[in-house]
Amino acid sequence: MTRLDRYVIQHVLELTGIVALGLVTIYTLVVFVSDVNEAGKGGYGVLQVLEYSALMIPGSLYILMPIIALLGTLMGIGVLARSGELTAMRSAGVSLSRVGAATLVAGVGLAIFAFFLGDWLAPTSEAAATALRDNARGGGGSGGKSVWLRDADRVVRINQLQSEDHISDVTVYKLGDDGRLQAALTVDDGVYVHGHWRLAGVKRTDFAGDHTTVTLLDELDLGNGISPNVLKQFILEAGSLSAQGLVRLIGYMDENHLDAAKYRLLLWRKLVEPLTVMVMMLFAVPFVTGQLRDAGAGQKLLAGALVGIVFYIINKVSVSLGDIYQWPAPLAAGMPTLVLALLSWWRLARAR
Repeated sequence: MTRLDRYVIQHVLELTGIVALGLVTIYTLVVFVSDVNEAGKGGYGVLQVLEYSALMIPGSLYILMPIIALLGTLMGIGVLARSGELTAMRSAGVSLSRVGAATLVAGVGLAIFAFFLGDWLAPTSEAAATALRDNARGGGGSGGKSVWLRDADRVVRINQLQSEDHISDVTVYKLGDDGRLQAALTVDDGVYVHGHWRLAGVKRTDFAGDHTTVTLLDELDLGNGISPNVLKQFILEAGSLSAQGLVRLIGYMDENHLDAAKYRLLLWRKLVEPLTVMVMMLFAVPFVTGQLRDAGAGQKLLAGALVGIVFYIINKVSVSLGDIYQWPAPLAAGMPTLVLALLSWWRLARAR
C-alpha cells in the first residue's frame, strides 16, 4: 500500500466519521424525543430515558451504517475532487480503479466494524436498554410475553417468560405418535437447574379412552427439554439476535420441523450487511468523479441520501418478494447488494 492509497483511505475514513457523528446524533435525538413521552411511568424518568437513548446508539449506528458509508465516501472523495487533488492523481497515472481499490480497503475495515457492531455490540446494548426500560416501568423481564414452542412430542405454552432460565404459568401438551393429545401439564413455576427443568406446582391430566386421570405434584424434573439458549432468542426481538443466536434458533426450529424461513432470511441479511457497506463505498467513487464532481457538500449529501433511500426501498421489496415467492434466503437478502456491486464495477470500468 503506497502513501497515496493511505491518503485516500484517511480522507474517506475521516469524512465517514464526521457523517456518522452527525447522523447518529440526529437519530439518537429522535429516539429520545419519541421516548420522553413515556417518562413518569413507574420509575422511568428523564435520566432513564437518556440512559436508554445512549444504549440504543450502537443499534442506531448499525442501522445507518450503509448510508453513512455512502455519504462519507461521497464527501471524502468529493473533497479530493474539488481541491484538484484527484485530477492531479489521475494526471500522474493513477487510475480511478486504483482510487476505488483504496476506498474498498477502507470499506473492508468498516465492514468488519459493522459485523462486530451488528453481531455483538448492538444486540447486547439493545437488550440492556430494553431491560432498563422494562424494569424502570415495573414490568421486569419479559412480563406477559406468551411463547409457543415445539419440543419433539411436546407442545409448550409459556405465559410468563421471566428470563431464559425462569418460566411461569406454563402448559405442556404431550402428543402421541398419531398426533392425539395424551396428557396435559399445567405448571406454576419452572427453573432450569443442572441441565434440566425443575417444575413446581404441577397438575398432570392424562387422557385415556373415555376417562381422565388427574395427578398433583409438588415438583417434577423434566429432562431433555428446551434449553435456555433457545428461550433467550425468544426474549430478544428478532432483529436484535446475533448471528450465532440465529443459527441456534434455526437449528432448533429445523429439528422440530418448524418454519424457520423468517430467521434464515434475517441471518443472511446480517451476513450481507457488511458487504453492503463495502459496495456502497465503491459505488460512490465513480459517482463523485462524474455527475457530482463540481457539486457542493449539500448536493452530495442530498444525492447520497436519495441513493440510500432508493436502495433501502429496493432491499425491502426484494425481501418481501422473496418471502412471497419463496426465494432462497441468500438470493432475497443479497440480490440488491449484488446488483449494486455489478453496477459499481461497470461504472468504474467505463470511467475515464
